[in-house]
Amino acid sequence: MSYLTNIKIKAVNALAACLLIVSYSAEAASSGSLLTMGLASRTQAIEKLVIEKKIKIPYSYIAQLMSLPNAFGEGEACTLCHSSSNSTVSYRGLDLSTCEGIKEGSTESPLRKIVMPGNSEEGLILRHLRNNRMPLGVPFDSPVDTQNILTIKKWIDDGAKNNTIFNSKVLPLFTQPDAFGGSVSCIQCHVPNPGLHYLDLTSHKGVINGVTRQTGWRDTLPVKVVIAGNSADSILFQRLVENRMPVGINPVENSEHPNLTILSSWLAQGANCD
Repeated sequence: MSYLTNIKIKAVNALAACLLIVSYSAEAASSGSLLTMGLASRTQAIEKLVIEKKIKIPYSYIAQLMSLPNAFGEGEACTLCHSSSNSTVSYRGLDLSTCEGIKEGSTESPLRKIVMPGNSEEGLILRHLRNNRMPLGVPFDSPVDTQNILTIKKWIDDGAKNNTIFNSKVLPLFTQPDAFGGSVSCIQCHVPNPGLHYLDLTSHKGVINGVTRQTGWRDTLPVKVVIAGNSADSILFQRLVENRMPVGINPVENSEHPNLTILSSWLAQGANCD
C-alpha cells in the first residue's frame, strides 16, 4: 500500500472506497470488527451445517431473500425493482418475485438468463450480487457505452493484441482517473505485485495474466480478466459496465455474504421451485 499512503481518506470519496477495500482484510483482523467476524462466522456455519450436510434449500427461503431488504448487504429488496416480467413496470422485465421469473431472466431485449440451474457460479445473478463495478465508487447510472468503454470492448473483441491500438489507446485509459466515469484511475489500485488482487493493469502482460494471487479468491488461479475475442465474457469489460446489487450498495460490503452462500447452494441443487 505504499503508493496509497499519502492519499487522504474521505468517507464519501471513491478513492476512500479504494483504500478501504485494499486494507479491508487487515483492518478487520486487527480491529476485530464484529460485523465482519459475524458475517464470516455465519458463512462458516452455513457451509458446515447446510452445504456440507447437503441440506435441501427450499424455494420458499429464496423467495424471502428476494423480498427482504438488506438480504445481500445494505440496500433495498430485489423485488422492489424486479417484480414482473412486464418491462413497463419492472426494470429489464426481470421478475424476482417468482421461481419461474428467476429462471426466465430478463424479458426486455436483449433477453438474458440470470441463472443456470445446477451451476452455482455461472449466471448473472451472483455476479451482480458480488462484484463491484469499476472504478470503485463510479455512480450506478454512469453510462456504459462511452467511447472509452467501447474502446476496451473493441480491443478485446479484436483479439486483445499487444499492438499500437493497445499501447496508444487502451493502456493510457488505465492511468486516467476519469476514464470510466469515476474519480480514481485503474492503476491507483492495480499495479505490479502487490497490487489489489495481484492484478497488474500497467502492461499488456499484466492485463493478459489477470488475477495471479489473492487470499480467498473463489476461482482457481490465475483468473483471466480478458478472453481474447470475447468481451462479453471478459471480467475486465464486465466490471466496467455491470453494477453490483442492490443498487447503491457500499463497495466494501462483504462479497461473500452468508445469504449468497445459501443462494449459491440453491442454484447448485438445481434451483428447484418446490
